[in-house]
Amino acid sequence: MEDLTGRRLVVVTGASSGIGRAAAVDLARRGDQVVLVGRDPARLQAAGSQVRDASGLAPELFRADFAVLDDVRRLAEKLRAAYDRIDVLVNNAGAIVLQPVTTVDGFELSIQANHLAPFLLTNLLRDRVGRMVVTASGAHRSGALDPGDLNLPLRRYRALTAYGTSKQANILFTAEAARRWSDVHAHCFHPGVVRTRFGNESRLVAAGMRLLPFRSPEKGAETLLWLVNSDPARLRNGAYYYNRRLRRPLRKAADPQLADRLWTASAKAVGLDG
Repeated sequence: MEDLTGRRLVVVTGASSGIGRAAAVDLARRGDQVVLVGRDPARLQAAGSQVRDASGLAPELFRADFAVLDDVRRLAEKLRAAYDRIDVLVNNAGAIVLQPVTTVDGFELSIQANHLAPFLLTNLLRDRVGRMVVTASGAHRSGALDPGDLNLPLRRYRALTAYGTSKQANILFTAEAARRWSDVHAHCFHPGVVRTRFGNESRLVAAGMRLLPFRSPEKGAETLLWLVNSDPARLRNGAYYYNRRLRRPLRKAADPQLADRLWTASAKAVGLDG
């Protein structure tokens, strides 16, 4: 791993727990200035204290709920006002939604929180960002993305299909960002099956997940940190990684025409020009 830390500003969403918190602590310990974004104030404060203990410096904390697009817009305004550059934006916030939920913005919650919100945030910060790392998932193989109907999972809701659909969107967004924005290095990755708060509300999901080979958040964050710290010349722009190796996603998640259609549909959904 190259030693590129110690002179960058890194914004980490979903930083209040899991691999987001683990990555923020590691980056701060190495000398980066980290900015933590999270939804729950108490967990966000706890993560900030952990980062401070690791680095000796208290990080900036920003609360935002990605289930509310106006929250994302306000977050972007605050980040733009605070920083004239963001060396790395880590789009890590995400959720598995166990029941069908429609947000105040009219979208199925998984596709909004996991894709539309980070899509909007990144576009609003586009002129500030030098590198973007997106937490995707091997669960993209269970998705059924249709840019013409982003609410398709609500028709016959299955939590893992909805989650997988949003993770397909993450991979396609990363590839299309790399194609459209030649000055931004964009990468996504599968962290493995990480023991986090996902599924805590469901006994069935929790029981099923106990059968899987769990990783600690620190282990799950390894590829994230490797992508953040690697010389971009040694990575493939727009690509998908797992265990610090280039991987080929599901064919549908590597379709450039689908990526272009998704971008256009996402821009319309969040009120941006395509």
